[in-house]
Amino acid sequence: MEATRPEPATPMSPVDRVSDVVETVKEYARQETVEPIKGAARWVAVGTVASLSLGVSMIYGSLAILRVSQDLGGSVLDGSWSFVHYLVTVAILGVIVKVAVSRIGRSSLARGA
Repeated sequence: MEATRPEPATPMSPVDRVSDVVETVKEYARQETVEPIKGAARWVAVGTVASLSLGVSMIYGSLAILRVSQDLGGSVLDGSWSFVHYLVTVAILGVIVKVAVSRIGRSSLARGA
């Protein structure tokens, strides 16, 4: 049994070669620039929404902590000791921020990396 050889390709004209090279370069540029930019834009959009949500929730959370501290403190921490409520709020928020920062992962913009 004899192996069949493929037919030789018809020679391309110089214009067709240049056109092929230009198309290849365009496709490569699109692959290496546009697609990563789309991925980065998606990361920026998600990060923006997440940071705004986190910021609003931290504001409401700090107000809640302050109000609970003022409610539980009663009349003992009134007058010149009223600053203690704010110190308690800042301390609790510091712990929350430290836990949140410790959970941040470093990953690449590239998929699968």
